[in-house]
Amino acid sequence: MARLNAKNGVRNGTTELLRAVGRKLRLRRVERGFTLQAVSERTGVSAGMLSLVERGKTSPSVGTLVAINSLLNLHIPELLGNTAGGHDVVTRVAKQAILKPLRGVTHRVIADDQARGLQMTLNQYSRGSANSAEPITHAGFEYGLVLDGELEVTVDGEAHLLCSGDLISYWSSKPHRIVNRGKKTARAIWINLRTS
Repeated sequence: MARLNAKNGVRNGTTELLRAVGRKLRLRRVERGFTLQAVSERTGVSAGMLSLVERGKTSPSVGTLVAINSLLNLHIPELLGNTAGGHDVVTRVAKQAILKPLRGVTHRVIADDQARGLQMTLNQYSRGSANSAEPITHAGFEYGLVLDGELEVTVDGEAHLLCSGDLISYWSSKPHRIVNRGKKTARAIWINLRTS
């Protein structure tokens, strides 16, 4: 019975987090004067998906969040209730936000430096998982370094197979998607630069 209660507690906490994230996204969208359709056209995320995210009915992928946040000038710590105050010289692992947007995908936000326009994540993809259901676009430029395993990164319709130690870089405005088609879990460092 204790196990069931613990699971319900986690489920309720996740539901509340999704609702809080959705409320913040909707508020910022309205503040910026965007309709759902306008956000959809600029990010490549369907208006239906955006509506579900804003109502807290679905867990968005990190790729979807990056696309929306880039357009709305939001940052993941803001969505999770953390505001960037001063700059700590060391960011302890316990303070790094962990997101599990899709089954088999984990993103640890190592750094979200709003002042310098940089976000760094440690991403883990289990076999067969992907960062999003469809290719996404958003503002900026990104670098990805595979640490372990293999990742297929499709950029602007061209697939690139990356192995441990390989680096990929591309403009985020090009449709892109990351999939683990390998036989084991893959890990990668991803750096997103927000450009004006």
